[in-house]
Formats: sequence, structure tokens, C-alpha cells
Amino acid sequence: MSVAPDKVQFVVESFIKSVKKVDDVDLDAPLYAEDGIGLDSLETAELSATLEDDFGHDPYSMDLLPATVREILDYYATAA
Repeated sequence: MSVAPDKVQFVVESFIKSVKKVDDVDLDAPLYAEDGIGLDSLETAELSATLEDDFGHDPYSMDLLPATVREILDYYATAA
């Protein structure tokens, strides 16, 4: 099942913008660090659920913990 990279990026950026109230999302900023995007555990679970709902699978369910938005995009680029 192939997922268009631009769709994944749109979903992830939209989620981050809605919970963090930011205008721009740096694809290489740390997802969990306070000096980065700063997702907490609840927001991470919500992101996982959003990705699962939209694409049928997500990196978190595969026991991966992507450190950046780019790593999420890479997961979908290589997922079969």
C-alpha cells in the first residue's frame, strides 16, 4: 500500500499545527524535545491514532519511535 509523501506530510503538519499552534513545522526538528516540537505522550498517542486512521498503519504501532517529522515521512516512503 503506497502512500503519497505529500499527503503524509500534510496530515502530520496539520496535526502538529493544531496541537502546538505553530505556523511552520521544521521537518528535522525533534518531535519530543522542548527545544523542538515538544510533543508529550498524549499528543504522540494522538498522532499515532491519526496516522493509523488515515493510512491504516503507523510507525508507532511497529514499535518505532521516529525522532523527527522527516523520519515519519521516511517510514511511509519505505513501508510496503
